[in-house]
Amino acid sequence: MTLLDASVMTFDQPIAWNWLVQFCILATALLFGNVLRTKIPFLRKSLIPSALIGGLLLLIFKAIPGCKELINKPVMEIVTYHALGLGFVALALKNNKIESKSTPMKVIETGALTASTYVIQGIVGLIVSILFFYFGRKLFYAAGLLLPMGYGQGPGQALNFGKIFTTWATKQGIDFPGADFGLSIAATGFIVGSVVGVIYMNILRRKGVLSRKKLAEAQVNKLEDYEGKGEIPDAESIDKLSVQICMVLFVYFLVFLFTKWIQGMDLGNFGTNTLKPMLWGFNFLTGTLFGIFFKWLLGRFKKAKLMSREYINNYMLNRISGFCFDVMIVAGTAAISFENFGKFVLPFIIICTLGAAATFIYVLIISKHLYPNYKYEGFFSMFGMLTGTASNGMILLREIDPKFETPAANNLVLQTLSAIVLGFPVLLLVGYAPQSPKATFITLGILVVFWAALTVFMLRTKIFKRKKKAEE
Repeated sequence: MTLLDASVMTFDQPIAWNWLVQFCILATALLFGNVLRTKIPFLRKSLIPSALIGGLLLLIFKAIPGCKELINKPVMEIVTYHALGLGFVALALKNNKIESKSTPMKVIETGALTASTYVIQGIVGLIVSILFFYFGRKLFYAAGLLLPMGYGQGPGQALNFGKIFTTWATKQGIDFPGADFGLSIAATGFIVGSVVGVIYMNILRRKGVLSRKKLAEAQVNKLEDYEGKGEIPDAESIDKLSVQICMVLFVYFLVFLFTKWIQGMDLGNFGTNTLKPMLWGFNFLTGTLFGIFFKWLLGRFKKAKLMSREYINNYMLNRISGFCFDVMIVAGTAAISFENFGKFVLPFIIICTLGAAATFIYVLIISKHLYPNYKYEGFFSMFGMLTGTASNGMILLREIDPKFETPAANNLVLQTLSAIVLGFPVLLLVGYAPQSPKATFITLGILVVFWAALTVFMLRTKIFKRKKKAEE
């Protein structure tokens, strides 16, 4: 038997196509979702992402008899998990500089708004799930904490923590499909962010508060968007896009090695029961930190004259992260299963509805204070992000600020690091809460105090100004 014969025998087997077929299905759904959004006026005006429409198409496709087996749920969950981490690595590698229209303090305050909204979503969700646990259906007591993971973080984190919650629920003898519950919240969040955002925007337009602007000029890329000063050529011994992809994958590989190393350490009772189980779910966080470190390292190499060219290209990294997040949304939505979801429909609807209302009201109130000169631009960008992803925030923002003339776009992009730092305690609490009902009540108390502290920080000038006037 020749080598050619052996290779033909190997690749004739279905296993060689399994993963590729799943990616082809994702790509097909994304393309069809984009076609529908382009051709159907209602979908186009709703600003619902094409990726979500593609994911919903796959959900409908799964309902057709005999078609469900074509979509591999475990593969979709794995793709969702890694797309989240890779997307954050690509964003972390970008060369972001604070421009004059975004002050460092405003960026920090925007990060505080992000973290505090996670907290208020967690408080609302926990109150509902605790009430249902004790007085209604046997819903897992910590299920409500998946609200900020789905709304605030998106499908990736909703899936990661949903699986962790299922593990703890099983230990407590509770049947709870955490992954499906979390992914359903994430999908609902995209709809809330887009539809509610557009409805409110149209209300403001009818009142004359906002005016419709043309988007055509804002959608045209300039030459400097594609290539920065001193960058490597587009195609030399290696293509520039290949360099960007390799850097992202290299950093992500470092994330794996670091996580694997931590797993082998003795971190005591808290580390073993809380930190280690959810450390794999922190792939986006450790990816962001390693990406920032790798970018800093490249900068040091340039200063030391060990590297003369600029290897990082912001435009291509944006495209890589955009691709990862699009795939994440499609795969995350397609991974939802409603088989064991029936008895949780009522608490799910209540959690999503109250969570949407709390997010809308809170972000609107804080935005009017933090961004007095561009309160609606700030609101729509943050509301879109805190129910969907940063892309949703940008889509809503471009409807009223197509050229990004206000600092809202910069605030949204640059707040990531401060949001991660301020929101890190929330992630730890999400990993701690499902361990027992007592841990959930402790988490709820801490979240209330943490939310109050962040809110006072953001409203400090208004609060102390009132106090000063009262004393006078």
